[in-house]
Amino acid sequence: MVFYKTEEEIELIRQSALILGKAHGEIARLIKPGVSTLALDKAAEEFIQDHGGKPSFKDYNGFPYSLCISVNSVVVHGFPSNYTLNDGDVISVDCGVYKNGFHSDSAYTHAVGNVKPEVQKLLDVTKESLYKGIEKAVVGSRLGDVGFSIQEHAEAAGFTVVRELVGHGIGRSLHESPEVPNYGKRGQGVKLQNGLVIAIEPMVNLGTRHIVQEEDGWTIRTKDNMPSAHFEHTVVVRKDKAEILTTFEYIEQAKNS
Repeated sequence: MVFYKTEEEIELIRQSALILGKAHGEIARLIKPGVSTLALDKAAEEFIQDHGGKPSFKDYNGFPYSLCISVNSVVVHGFPSNYTLNDGDVISVDCGVYKNGFHSDSAYTHAVGNVKPEVQKLLDVTKESLYKGIEKAVVGSRLGDVGFSIQEHAEAAGFTVVRELVGHGIGRSLHESPEVPNYGKRGQGVKLQNGLVIAIEPMVNLGTRHIVQEEDGWTIRTKDNMPSAHFEHTVVVRKDKAEILTTFEYIEQAKNS
């Protein structure tokens, strides 16, 4: 069942997404060598609650934290821990906010200090591939067009796209139909209509596209232990140009301050 959102509902998601964007900015300010990933989780939870929201991920299917923090070869769903960040690490911060009955969801992968050039390229290309996918999230396109654009851009740069994990519809539930793969064939899949709100989230690997799940039942890692990157926006399908509801603006401000 695919739920199309009214303009009033989209406005409520936008309010949730603004808190989320600002929370991401707060986390970005803290990311540096020597900081524990658990400290980032605590800061995010406090910020979201102080601004009238709830962390979407906490207690979702038993997930124990507010953030999914995935360092280096962890693709997604990593647990915050006492691990302290090192120069050269990459860290994906995935966060959701629930407010006014609606969820928003976004992710950003940060370079900690100085990373290898090929790892920086992985981050840049993954972020670009997110926007390539968003360009196709317009009325009349199909989900295959979104996935194809992401896959084409990532693979042209020599990287690989994770297949087992996908984006998703979002609204009153954190995960709704349809699934939004980061690969696909043009002209195939669900036809996109105005008011469909989806989270597009490419997960791109430096090495093999294959992944393994760790014993905690959550953490997903690359099979070859090479770095992975993950970027995500919540967007609404519109006639000529998708509307991005989440924002990286506060992250970019924090990085430049």
